[in-house]
Amino acid sequence: MIRHALALSLVPGLLLGQNFDTVTVRAQHLRGGVYMLTGSGGNIGLSIGDDAAFLVDDQYAPLTAKIIAAVAGVTSKPIKFLVNTHWHGDHTGGNENLGKTGALLVAHDNVRKRMSVEQFNAVFNRSTPASPPSALPVVTFSDSVTFNINGDALVAFHIPPAHTDGDVIIHFTKADVIHMGDTFFATGYPYIDVASGGNVEGVIGAADRVLAMCGAQTIVIPGHGPAADCPRLRTYRNMVATVRDRVQAEMRKGRTKEQIVAAKLTADLDPTWGKGFINGDVIVDLVYRSLGGK
Repeated sequence: MIRHALALSLVPGLLLGQNFDTVTVRAQHLRGGVYMLTGSGGNIGLSIGDDAAFLVDDQYAPLTAKIIAAVAGVTSKPIKFLVNTHWHGDHTGGNENLGKTGALLVAHDNVRKRMSVEQFNAVFNRSTPASPPSALPVVTFSDSVTFNINGDALVAFHIPPAHTDGDVIIHFTKADVIHMGDTFFATGYPYIDVASGGNVEGVIGAADRVLAMCGAQTIVIPGHGPAADCPRLRTYRNMVATVRDRVQAEMRKGRTKEQIVAAKLTADLDPTWGKGFINGDVIVDLVYRSLGGK
């Protein structure tokens, strides 16, 4: 069902023997004191300035030293805060390591809840064990929290279930940069983690909320893929809504999941959006499940 091993490598906690020695962590300057770090796993947001280094997500544990080195390449300030956009291992794998260096771990309430116990994903037939206590967020919140740091107001706010039920989006207010975590995949179709409370309606809603915040120069950091702008996000949002509408229409006709998948509803979209780790069959399956299909 999944086209290649990358799909499984992004399942929380599953690394498939990846050789992290070959991974290079790079810091891309976006605007002001805001950077995007890439390596292996989810994109990392970074704010630097007079106060401290502030991170959004931290990829996999074996990359922590490289991440710290990349941060040190643009600031001499220590990493004092780390916000997780959601609980998946390619975004939280470095929590324990960074927490031990003194970074304060922050996330939505549901991130700590999910990391505290074993999780099972039926789509990928994979279990993720509970994280050690030292990897769990120390500060959690239900709605939003603002960090007044580095001359900016960094607002982390929870959204209704989208990629998971613990997603937060971080707005670097003055820099006009928005980190959407995995509510936005710039690489193709979204991964809707239904087992973690994810829902296609929330993915569309997350895009709508960010689009309402957008200005002409807003930069959007996706969970995966290159930094984007708001027109790119709108195109993504409309694609997801199109898939949702097509699957929903077939469900209303009483079609089974197998019939809906076999109908190849995304054939016209696949050449553009099906090149990531989620193909057309999988996105239809995930959308079907998130709309209540069994």
